[in-house]
Amino acid sequence: MTTEQLRGNIRVIEDFPVKGIHFQDVTTLFVNPECLRELSDRLVELYKDKGITKIVGLESRGFIMGAILAERLGAGFVPARKKGKLPGEKISETYELEYGTDTIEMHLGSICEDDVVLVHDDLLATGGTMAAACRLVGKMSPKKIYGNVLINLTACPRVPVFPEDLELTSIIDIDID
Repeated sequence: MTTEQLRGNIRVIEDFPVKGIHFQDVTTLFVNPECLRELSDRLVELYKDKGITKIVGLESRGFIMGAILAERLGAGFVPARKKGKLPGEKISETYELEYGTDTIEMHLGSICEDDVVLVHDDLLATGGTMAAACRLVGKMSPKKIYGNVLINLTACPRVPVFPEDLELTSIIDIDID
């Protein structure tokens, strides 16, 4: 399956969640078993030799491929959830969205110094969510942090707060404003 075929399976919803946003709905990729398999295979190929021990999946669509990838790589899965969704002791990070602010949380101690972590989400627009997740993971001092998204909206202006050594990959690049 080609990248163009994957791109053709993404549904665009105009003016969601607010006017002016061209929401890239990845759930239509997940409904198609060939797309789901292709995404999974591509992610495994990217990370099979990186020594990944934990996958941090960002709420909520990052949970889907993040959990699949964790199982295929023999790694643990750590959910990064919106504020107030996790019980127990947690750490948090607040960040800016294209249309407001949000906070993500992870359980304290879910990442250790020996871990090599892949932070995974469905989409990269301004980068605020990914940057916040990387800062959050970085508070637990793992050996290395990688970042991955299914869709990279290349025309969006980025926040300048990614860790300098972050290797960030995407499966599908889309050039829209």
